Amino acid sequence: MELKDIKSVYFVGAGGIGMSALVRYFIHHGLVVGGYDKTPSTLTRQLEKEGALIHYEENVDEIPHACRRADSCLVIYTPAIPEDHQEMKYFRENGFEIQKRAQVLGTLTRQHKGLCVAGTHGKTTTSTMCAHIMHQSHLDCNAFLGGISKNYGTNYILSDSDYVVIEADEFDRSFHWLSPYMTVITSTDPDHLDIYGTKEAYLESFRHYTELIQPRGALIIHRGLEMKENLPDGVHRYDYSLNEGDFHAENIRIANGEITFNFVSPIEPVKNVQLGQPVPINIENGVAAMAMAQLAGCTAEELRIGMKTYGGVDRRFDFKIKNDRHVFLSDYAHHPKEIYQSARSIRELYQDRKITAIFQPHLYTRTRDFYRDFAEALSLLDEVILTEIYPARELPIEGVTSQLIYDNLRPGIEKQIIRKDDVLSFVKSRDFDVLIVLGAGDLDNMVPEIARILNSKK
Repeated sequence: MELKDIKSVYFVGAGGIGMSALVRYFIHHGLVVGGYDKTPSTLTRQLEKEGALIHYEENVDEIPHACRRADSCLVIYTPAIPEDHQEMKYFRENGFEIQKRAQVLGTLTRQHKGLCVAGTHGKTTTSTMCAHIMHQSHLDCNAFLGGISKNYGTNYILSDSDYVVIEADEFDRSFHWLSPYMTVITSTDPDHLDIYGTKEAYLESFRHYTELIQPRGALIIHRGLEMKENLPDGVHRYDYSLNEGDFHAENIRIANGEITFNFVSPIEPVKNVQLGQPVPINIENGVAAMAMAQLAGCTAEELRIGMKTYGGVDRRFDFKIKNDRHVFLSDYAHHPKEIYQSARSIRELYQDRKITAIFQPHLYTRTRDFYRDFAEALSLLDEVILTEIYPARELPIEGVTSQLIYDNLRPGIEKQIIRKDDVLSFVKSRDFDVLIVLGAGDLDNMVPEIARILNSKK
């Protein structure tokens, strides 16, 4: 089915951060949009206000009538939906066109010039930075992002530009549907081993992804990655890192809550780049974002303005309180390398203050595979509070609990395990200097209340 033939779209798993961007895309284009999600959220309620017909009970009778014609309704689903889902069964048995979110994004990369960002970690921030630089430049862009941009209050940008910025997700090999014009690869630390099985299979998946870059396109890859790319003829290869490579930063200045650096580039160097979200980890993310935007045609001044006005992403090193009494932030980090980078950045910013983390592990398999690495990363902090594992799509695995991480934290660190339901009472009972909530589960739903509690302390 061609996109032009579609009159309605139904999303199975409408409330996912990536899926919701496509929900908005089709609403914007005037189609009837329906969908199912397991639980209501702030995001699904907002989508309903924007026109999406979303329900929260697995029930075929709840599917809107406009989404029941197989010849004109496209069904888009997330891989996290189980095979025996009743609505998916209905669509399969009745001959509907059913596509993964990544397939639809792949179609868009063939209709536009796709600027894609892949990697185990860093891809949401880097793609959102690139989208902001492009959107405020003379080039403009469309964008499908994996987080809510604070500049726009959404994970989606629509324009008449020929460019589309896409966060390329390696989960379930989804990024193999894409045809990037250019792509950044930020990192390839093994993850999703419940899908890939081995580190070698994970790295092979990224190698295959590089084969999909369009001729005359470009790969911008972080220096020193273990993966080996396999580029089509005519694809330009560039590398980057914090302080070496084709693109990198030099003369980095961190002072008075601000970060400034010079952008080194084979195209055109840019001096005195100021980070709008002054977090050390964003220097390297910014180098990658500027590299792709510059290769697309952004000017030096557009790069400088875009970086200075970048406001960050919800749940990515997201400060909620920053004053002399309390610092409180939320971070989506849920892979050991992400937590390490987050912990290192917050330690660099607050060298002489006590830092407490409340961490909700995400997935039993990820905890099983990386509990030692989680413990090592968290041990950079002064105090670690663990909650039970957030299962997401998984069933429990015998013997896999937060205790595995707890037992491997460095000797002498303050630590305890509490129930998620007791987090708010725990925060009320304690005083904190610097507090960070970590994880990709549902603990973030408590962040507004945690901020209220901290603000009420005298």
